[in-house]
Formats: sequence, structure tokens, C-alpha cells
Amino acid sequence: MGTRRWWTLGAVMLSVLAVSLDITVLNVALPTLSADLKASETQLQWFSSAYTLVLGAMMLPAGLLGDRYGRKKVMLFSLALFAAGSLACAYSRTPAEFIAARVLLGCAGAGVGVLSISALTVMFSDEERPKAMGIWAAVNLIAVPIGPILGGWLLSHFWWGWVFLMNVPAALLGFAASAILVPESSSAVRPRIDAVGVVSSSAGLAAVIYGFIYAGEHGWGSAGTIAWLVAGLAVLVAFYYWEHVLDRRPGGQPLVELRLFRSPSFTWGSILYAVLTLALVGLLFLMPQYFQGVLGTTAEGSGVRLLPSVGGLLLGVLPSAAVAKAIGAKLTVAIGFAILCAGLALGATTMLSSGQGFTAAWLAIAGVGTGFTLPTAASTALAELSQEHAGVGSGALQALKNTGAPLGSAVLGTLLSSAYVNHLALPGYPPKVAAIVHQSVFGGVEVAGVLHSPALLTAVRAAFVHGVDVALVVCAGFAAAGMLLSLLFLPARPHPEDQPGQDVTGETRIAV
Repeated sequence: MGTRRWWTLGAVMLSVLAVSLDITVLNVALPTLSADLKASETQLQWFSSAYTLVLGAMMLPAGLLGDRYGRKKVMLFSLALFAAGSLACAYSRTPAEFIAARVLLGCAGAGVGVLSISALTVMFSDEERPKAMGIWAAVNLIAVPIGPILGGWLLSHFWWGWVFLMNVPAALLGFAASAILVPESSSAVRPRIDAVGVVSSSAGLAAVIYGFIYAGEHGWGSAGTIAWLVAGLAVLVAFYYWEHVLDRRPGGQPLVELRLFRSPSFTWGSILYAVLTLALVGLLFLMPQYFQGVLGTTAEGSGVRLLPSVGGLLLGVLPSAAVAKAIGAKLTVAIGFAILCAGLALGATTMLSSGQGFTAAWLAIAGVGTGFTLPTAASTALAELSQEHAGVGSGALQALKNTGAPLGSAVLGTLLSSAYVNHLALPGYPPKVAAIVHQSVFGGVEVAGVLHSPALLTAVRAAFVHGVDVALVVCAGFAAAGMLLSLLFLPARPHPEDQPGQDVTGETRIAV
């Protein structure tokens, strides 16, 4: 059974890779999709937003469905749905069809994401789980550079539909391997489906996430941003009141089991996982723009330049489990955040003249910090999940992460845009030209090319580098906050009452 568990992990990770690649590959295909599907700017935004919204909103219901009907069954259904959604994307003929296909992919991705983590919770012991989570983290991060590299190559040589069709064999292989190798598990007491809770939690999370996306596009002070965020928070408060004050759910397990948050390990492991997501937005959101706007690389080339972060992650993941065992999760996570903070702070000193070696070095350092932090924080949270709560607990963990990502993008997008515009000096240029240059670094580079103005090109790129530096300082601040929170609140080791055999609710946990 010991060897079988790791083969099973490989099957689960193949499924996770298929979902993760789809997230990163879309950005490469957007220009082609805009031309072939005749999509407007608003529709292009929804190509990405539809997936993000549904993915975040379905995390909690996916965990509950897995606990009720069997986590393996729901994951297999999700993989089949993911293959179908990928086919629908490839053969879409209108923007509306493509958006509908992205909604299907969001539903499927939520099921795969939540239930892959719950599978790790069930299959691996406390000692093995950090290593398993390290592999899970590496697969997720590897997809970041591989998506643009593979997608760019496919777009250069084949029809754009192959960018999505490549997901189909990966999903089907993951389906076959999971069907054979992954053991079935579910809650001993099958929770009933609370329709009001499912709808209200999904609607609330979707509204909050969309509020963050809207803020990134229109600003934090816009009426739309405020309206979406207030509406989403109000619905989530109503969801909490329904489930935990009125206690009107029709029996069984709630979508969010509040008793889990009595455990400092689960609570702070989950929070620190979300904080890490905020810090990592600096790599995932800022750097592709820097590579393409300032260095002039293609999307495929920007993927290649992100590979040092993957190498660093692998260097951090390999010893993280042994380090956590020796000195405890508290210090391991704090050390990881400190290394990540150092890498991001070094990146914040980037200048227009900085070479690619400098960028590769700080990306590798940030990757090492991530490798220490991510698997340790996640496995610390998962250590407190009983088999009964594996689905809903993993759903809560993933919901926090998928809410943090658009929040980080919105915050950093606002900072980047503000710093970029404020650093630009455009004396003598017509207002229409200045407006295009202010809109984005890509607009500025295009205008400089049309006007054959090297001075304007240098000014645009220097201003954008300044914006990137400001945003990376904030990312380093997130990492520093994570380090302090780890030292203050994360338990060094499980308390006696939280040792394997009992979780915080007093229920027996599975021992694999």
C-alpha cells in the first residue's frame, strides 16, 4: 500500500496539472480568440472572469458533494466534465459559447482542486503529508511557466483549438488513473444537501470575487466595486446566519464546519496559505507583463523566464518536510516567508538596465521560500481534518486561496497602474496619445513604435519598471506579514489533544 499511495498521488497530480494548465494557457490565446471569435474587450474579460468566478464559488459545494456522494466519484465526474468543457472551448464559434464552456471548466476545476487535496488528506499520514503537499505545490507552480510555453508553441504551429484540446487527453488519463488507483472515501454520516446554503455561499463568494476583479479594472472607489463587495459580504453574512445562528440547514454537515476553526493549526495554516497567495501574485501577475512589456519577449518567452522560480520551488520543497519535522511547522513556515520576502525585496530593486541573470536569481530565491512555506502551511491545516471533514475542510482552504488571488491582482493592479502613470512625464504629447500611453505599458510601447520615438519608449519602460518595483515592495510586505503571523500564532507542533487519532471535534481521524 505504501508504494501504491505514491502512484495514486501521481494520478491525482496529472488531473491537477490539466486544470492548472488551463488557467495559465488562456492568456496566451486571448489575442487569437479576439480575432477569430470577434470578441469585444468586455467579452475577453469574461473569458477569464467566468472561469475565476465559478471556480471560487463552487469550492465549498464541491467539498460537500464529495463528502456526501464519495470524493472519488465527484472527482471522476469533474474530470469528465473538464474534458467536455475543453472540447466545448475548442469548438466554440461565438463568444457566448466560449464563455459557457469556461463556466463548465470552472465547475470541473473546483471539483478537481478540492477533492485532490481531500484525497491527500485521506491517503497520507501526518508525516507523509508535507511531502505529498510539496509535490502538489510543485505541480501547480510548474503549470505557470509551462502553460505559456506550450500554448505559445501550439499557437505558432497549429490551430488555436489545440490549446484547449491538449487538456482532453490529460483529463482522460487522469480519469483512468484515478479510477484504478484512487480509493473511494466519504463521510460516514452522509450530509444532506442544503440548497439555501449552497446557493447563498456560492453567490456570496462569486460577488466578492467579482468585486475584486471589478476593482482591478475600474478602481476601488467606483460604485460598481463597492456595490459588488457589499452585496457579496451581505449574502455571506446571511449564509452564516442561516447555517449557524438559525441552524436551518436540513441536518448533517454544514458547508463550512466552524468547529474546524477552533484548531489554531487549521485556522492559521489556512490563513497563511491565503497570505502566501497574496505574496505570490507578484510573480504570477507582474512578471509576465514585465517580460513582455519591458524586455519585449513573447508569451512563450515569458514562460521560459519564469522557470527559475520553479527550480527554486523544487529546491525548497525537497527539504521542507524534514526541516518541519526537525524544527516544527512554525519556524519552517516563518523561514519560508523570510526567504520569499528577501527574494521579492531584491526584485523590488529592479532597474531598466537590470539583466536577465538578476531577474532569474531573485525569482529562484522567491521560489525557494515558496517551496518551504506552501506545503508546510497547507499540510499543517490539513493535519486537523478528520475523514468526515476532508471535503468541506479542503473546500474552505481552497475558497480562501481563490478569494485571495483576485484580491491580490486587484490591489497590485491598482498600485502598478498608479505608480506607472505618476512616474510618466509626457510633455508636448497630444492628450489622445497620452491617454493611450497611460492605459498600459503595451499601449505605450505601441505608440512609441508608431512615432519612432526611442525617448518615449525608454520613458514608458522606465515608468513601468518603477511600478513593478512598488508592487513588489507590497508583495514583500505580504510575505513579511506572513512571517510575523507564523511566529505569533502558528503552533510549533500539534498539541496532545490534536495528535493523530483525534481531531479538534473529537472524531477519529484516518491513519493511513
